[in-house]
Amino acid sequence: MSDSEYAGQRQEVASQENAVGGGPETSGSEAIDMSDSLRKSTTDSKARRRFINSLIGGGLLGWLGSFIYPVMSFLHPPEVAEANINSVRAGLASEFQNNASEIVKFGRTPVLLLRLESGEFRAFGATCTHLDCIVQYRSDLDHIWCACHNGHYDLHGRNVSGPPPSPLPVFTVNVVNDEIIVSKPTQVV
Repeated sequence: MSDSEYAGQRQEVASQENAVGGGPETSGSEAIDMSDSLRKSTTDSKARRRFINSLIGGGLLGWLGSFIYPVMSFLHPPEVAEANINSVRAGLASEFQNNASEIVKFGRTPVLLLRLESGEFRAFGATCTHLDCIVQYRSDLDHIWCACHNGHYDLHGRNVSGPPPSPLPVFTVNVVNDEIIVSKPTQVV
């Protein structure tokens, strides 16, 4: 940049400063108009800044809500009412072999259905009372066994050995017209 160009730019800046500040090149009324427009421009700029800040803040708040709501919904799921099931059909007795077992869904609860050598049916809750593992019937041992921690139950659901603290819940089994029906036991009050 040459000296003459530099000097020309300095003169432009000085004339602008005089116009804004009410220097010798502008009259008093022009200076007041300029200061009013400058003040109005500053007020408009603050209003725009406030609007943009609220827009950004609202967007961040919306994003934060869209993140937190699913996390909280996952951590505190709504309670789901379980259907009140009193009995369930487990199949045909003629198709069930002696000395065999089957897991039957009783609502949300698994039930272990046994058919003993004698042909008698028995049903127990299929979750171990120790840590809720699924139990299974071992025909070679002739009892119910939990594979998680080697818990053993007899054929009446009583805990025999291992860590299970209590017996398995007992369900009622009825055979009606060759249909096996497992139901909740009637509780005597």
